[in-house]
Amino acid sequence: MTDHFNISRRGLLALAGVGLATTVFPRALFAQSGGVLIIAAGQDIPNFDPHTATGYSASFFMRNVYDPLVRISGNPPVPTPGIAESWTVSPDGTEYTFVLNKAAKFHSGNAVTADDVVYSFGRALKLAKGNSWMIRDIVSAEGVTAADAGTVKFKLATPFAPFLQVLPWIFIVEKAVVEANLGSDSGETYLMTNTAGSGPFAVARFEVGTLYQLARAPEAWQAGGGNLEGVIWQIARETATQRLLIQRGEAHLATDLTSEDMDALKDAPGVVSIIEPEYRTFSIKMNTQQGPCADINLRKAISYATNYQAVLDAAGYADLMTGPLPNGILGFNPDLVAYRTDLAKAKEYMAKSAKPEGGFKLKMYHVSGLEQQRRWALIMLDSLKQLNIDLEIVPMNWPDMVTACKSPETFPDLFPVYQTANYGDPDNIAYAAYHSSRNGAWQNAVYNNPEVDALIEAGRKEIDPAKRVAIYGEFQKKVVDDAPDVFGVVERRKLAMRDAVKGYSFTPVASNAIEAWGLSLG
Repeated sequence: MTDHFNISRRGLLALAGVGLATTVFPRALFAQSGGVLIIAAGQDIPNFDPHTATGYSASFFMRNVYDPLVRISGNPPVPTPGIAESWTVSPDGTEYTFVLNKAAKFHSGNAVTADDVVYSFGRALKLAKGNSWMIRDIVSAEGVTAADAGTVKFKLATPFAPFLQVLPWIFIVEKAVVEANLGSDSGETYLMTNTAGSGPFAVARFEVGTLYQLARAPEAWQAGGGNLEGVIWQIARETATQRLLIQRGEAHLATDLTSEDMDALKDAPGVVSIIEPEYRTFSIKMNTQQGPCADINLRKAISYATNYQAVLDAAGYADLMTGPLPNGILGFNPDLVAYRTDLAKAKEYMAKSAKPEGGFKLKMYHVSGLEQQRRWALIMLDSLKQLNIDLEIVPMNWPDMVTACKSPETFPDLFPVYQTANYGDPDNIAYAAYHSSRNGAWQNAVYNNPEVDALIEAGRKEIDPAKRVAIYGEFQKKVVDDAPDVFGVVERRKLAMRDAVKGYSFTPVASNAIEAWGLSLG
């Protein structure tokens, strides 16, 4: 067996023709200077449409195949140039002007223009899927205009403090490509498996459930690139498999490792461990609209019956949540009275519920192969026994779980959710996970409280930090009182990589959606 494997872009593309689809690749493919970065991850990429797909796997794909106006980097995270090389903001915070980088090109070779930007924002808002919630009610399609071919202007409907922080999640598509493949659904069918991007990498090939292979785009125009010729997002659903791939040098980076995995890798030769604070929460959503958990007393009984110490022990590098917002973010209330294990209170609320004697079964989904979620499901199974409630645990692939979120009828009683902030502002978590406009999406399939909606809307429009703190304080109290979730833990991000990976810098938002352009292997 050889120890080094040098692969050119031509060689990478050639791999598409030889059926490269094994779970564990030959060690040679992952040698120290191969030029192809291998990321072991547990989640499939749901589709290639930047205006509909969500989840960390989709975020990885979009950040590498597409470009936004503005990117995010650093710790703490700050906006940096993307397609826009510079921007100005009006004193009242409602008008933004972006000057586009003249070098920006799509994979077709055509220049990125202001018309493409206007079209992309209009499409995202029209479809009202994916990440469009970040700008909904903040800017309208009519509020995005092209001053000239290289300048875009935004007129916001209201001041929005984190506007620059959300722009990295609205990606730009080539208008001509989408329009040529519009169909009857604004190009959604076409972009399920095709792209129209300007990112530094392009799709070489993919096999759903196995791998997604990107190649360095011939038209790559971005500055500061490393020496990568390609990236492979390799599906390894079991965290133990990811750890083994890293240990053997058969993957360069793993995204879904448990605390035990990190401990096992601590002294592994050639492995670098990254354990960093991040606005990443884990909670278990309850079906507040359909079935037994529509009963608030049952939800509170479940919240008090949960074994939180076991949840924390299973998480390892983490802290318990007190409510809906992650510890340390603007407006977080450390004095909030949290649900903690209290069987007497659990039985008190159970007695008030519609089925005080229990004797029924709930259903909980979790991501197949994601060990952490499997453990938490078992903790809930054990916790619910104290209330004479049985739990059916159903492992599922992530795309199927997302589909189940579309209606209260298909949503299970319990649904575990990792929520990683895309931008470091309470609006990110509050709006995505608790605003009723998000119903049908995985972050908030069913929860709906008009009073909570009003607080979220007030918080995202207010620019005075002190007033925002007060608003989010009230928001947290109301959500905790509704008990829509079993509030779990704020986890530290756990990544492991081979020491051959150079140029990596941790950013505490969406850190598992790796941006590969600046990385090198050597």
